Amino acid sequence: MLHNINNQNENSTNGSILIIIPVFNDWYSLDMLLMNLDEVLNTEGIKCEVLVIDDASTIASHDSFISTKFQAIKKVNCLELKRNLGHQRAIAIGLAYVEANIICPAVIVMDGDGEDTSLDVLKLIYQCEREGYKKVVFARRSQRSESQIFKFFYIIYKLLYKLLTGQEIRVGNFSIIPYKILQRLVVVSEIWNHYAAGLLKAKVPYTEVSTRRGTRLYGQPKMNFVSLVTHGLSAISVQADIVGVRLLVASCFIIFLTIISIIFVICIKFTTNLAIPGWTSYIVALLFIITMQAFMLSISLIFVVLVGRNNTNFVPQRDYSYFILGLQKIFPKL
Repeated sequence: MLHNINNQNENSTNGSILIIIPVFNDWYSLDMLLMNLDEVLNTEGIKCEVLVIDDASTIASHDSFISTKFQAIKKVNCLELKRNLGHQRAIAIGLAYVEANIICPAVIVMDGDGEDTSLDVLKLIYQCEREGYKKVVFARRSQRSESQIFKFFYIIYKLLYKLLTGQEIRVGNFSIIPYKILQRLVVVSEIWNHYAAGLLKAKVPYTEVSTRRGTRLYGQPKMNFVSLVTHGLSAISVQADIVGVRLLVASCFIIFLTIISIIFVICIKFTTNLAIPGWTSYIVALLFIITMQAFMLSISLIFVVLVGRNNTNFVPQRDYSYFILGLQKIFPKL
């Protein structure tokens, strides 16, 4: 059985896990997911509540929930946002809302399209219990279900992240967050751009469980090449200070090699009888100019990051309420 949390108030889930699911127009997939989720959790005797984050959907359809009779899912509410913010920022708003208004043992973050499976929800819950509700538990994909082209570019993204930041990112949004850690996480401004990267930068204790990505329950995947690039840049931007320093060090190293090359060419030209192609000196000079430009860009990036630290950043705990339109009760109907 799940551990209960003390000092619960009227907004408490009474010891039930809370699941937040960001959605943009994907209501049919969400409906199917909730039915699967209810069936899986019910077989294990686990109760939960669901908070759907409606990312300003253009299709407002909740009618499918009216006739649904959930057993394990005690409540389904929908938090409506004033404008479309994107997947990552919708998650940040949802986490901040939960921390401010609901007490629960832990919060699960998952997608509503079915690619985060109901069976893997059980893995997250049981691993979180084994960790004594002291660590965030991420689902790490052992296999992916997307096309080969998507998988190729996803590998490129992870390699670039490793190269530019010196760190690995092997996890996504699918995770469970103990409530005590949630209270720390909602003041991390970086989760506004990328939830997983922001959590890792904040040095929040976490562990991973191996899972296999499921297949979409309805419709076509919405993640395309442009979305993947945007997602990757958002993750890298969280580590902008590290990226700037690494680029600066790389630029300095290349400048050093270029200067050595220039000296080497000059020495050969004036101290030996060896023939040097005329284009060699031009190429060395061109490389030096390009490297100096990279050096200046690196310095500029570092100063932009340092100046940004003096500015007021978006803090989810403080600023989330500006984006909330209202809360709609979906299940049970009053």
